[in-house]
Amino acid sequence: MNLQALLYKNRFGNEIDFRNRMWKTLCEHFFQRYVPQNASVVDVGCGYCEFINHIRCAKKIAVDVNPDAKKFAKVGVEVIISDSTDMKALRDNSVDIVFMSDLLEHLTKEGIIDTLREIWRILRPKGRLLILQPNIRYCLRDYWMFFDHVTPLDDRSMSEALGATGFEVTECRARFLPFTTKSYLKDFAFLLKAYLKMPFLHRIFGQQAFIVAEKRG
Repeated sequence: MNLQALLYKNRFGNEIDFRNRMWKTLCEHFFQRYVPQNASVVDVGCGYCEFINHIRCAKKIAVDVNPDAKKFAKVGVEVIISDSTDMKALRDNSVDIVFMSDLLEHLTKEGIIDTLREIWRILRPKGRLLILQPNIRYCLRDYWMFFDHVTPLDDRSMSEALGATGFEVTECRARFLPFTTKSYLKDFAFLLKAYLKMPFLHRIFGQQAFIVAEKRG
């Protein structure tokens, strides 16, 4: 087992049931509004497939370097074991939506740019990229609690990188979810549906940004 896979297993291996419930709620009550049910969706850095398993769409593809992703993908999810910087198994202009959660902060700046360029390549014109990521502006104290965090990012630097790689940011929520499932969400998961409906709470507890960007030209 490689280091990344071992870290992920140690970090989330005993939270699988909780995280599945959490992502089911997030998909049903928030992310689904961005994903038409006839869309083809790629989850880049899918982890244990929590998002792609629960989102409703016509075609589901999960991409991760960790072979364990195959163990968690539900029937109907195509799993591609690949680095996000070189997704050659996916054709140009072939998907409608790309989703990433808590991935880019684990990459170097060069890796981030290469990943965004690969996503631009596989998205159809006007296709959308959905990004959920820690916002170092609001979680600086805890940002480095994870050994494999490499690059500090906030909503502004992420928007700049998107603009430089052919994307137009159409929505940016600087404060959305708490930083980690090991904080507020773990203790109050049963309130998540209510939390999603109360944006004023996002401004208090939100330490992750949510960004929507569209492929240009």
